[in-house]
Amino acid sequence: MKIRVYFLAIVLLSFVTAHAQKFISKAVIEYEVKANVKKTMGSGMFEDMLKDQMPTFKTGYYNFTFANNKSIYQFDHWDEESKKIPQYWRKSEEENVWYCNYSNGTLDMQKNIGGTNINIEDSIPKMQWKITNENRVIAGFNCRKAVAIIFDSVYVFAFYTDEIVVPGGPCSIQGLPGMTLGVTIPRLYTSWIATKVMLNGVDESTIKPVSAKKHYDLKYLEATIRDSYKDWYSDDPTRNKEILEQKDRSLWQYLL
Repeated sequence: MKIRVYFLAIVLLSFVTAHAQKFISKAVIEYEVKANVKKTMGSGMFEDMLKDQMPTFKTGYYNFTFANNKSIYQFDHWDEESKKIPQYWRKSEEENVWYCNYSNGTLDMQKNIGGTNINIEDSIPKMQWKITNENRVIAGFNCRKAVAIIFDSVYVFAFYTDEIVVPGGPCSIQGLPGMTLGVTIPRLYTSWIATKVMLNGVDESTIKPVSAKKHYDLKYLEATIRDSYKDWYSDDPTRNKEILEQKDRSLWQYLL
């Protein structure tokens, strides 16, 4: 009799778990995005003056809203300390928007470059993930670690949960067998961590691409950015390596 009760309990638990996973078909996930701005600024008299007036970290909060196999990821607000950073350094990030349609594999992205919004329409970038056995809990969800390399040499460390079946994540970090709730990219000095998952009050009408008269693809975006960097140089030859690293970081951030 006891064996039968235990068997029924296991079956019921398995059913409830599977049902719970399928239940999360729409939600809003809040991400805390923290970047060490002082490490990305480089050195020099002007940079050192700015560093003295700014916090070490720039912390913003973004919302990832998803439903019906579609999602939109966009800026929500800054923490109080980050408001000390000059507005022109924060404004472009406030304008960036990522919309994904997972049914047809398309990405509509708006990126603000030098005060101008450029709208991109392309396929969702494919990332080659290697899933590990490391686990951690993020925002109350059991997550598993995965590693990928982007832009040929940039390591991405992510934690995803298969309790939310949408294969999305912050920015264009996609393609894992579940929702990406945590990301660290050391060479960008930046981390993305989900702070909460809200199941109620999801406004599905916001899940749509930004209206634009013209769209470009990711290749055009990369070519435009590289062209704008031609005038980046330093009269001090000892800073050439540093300038090159700053160019790379900026390019990766715009393409991500």
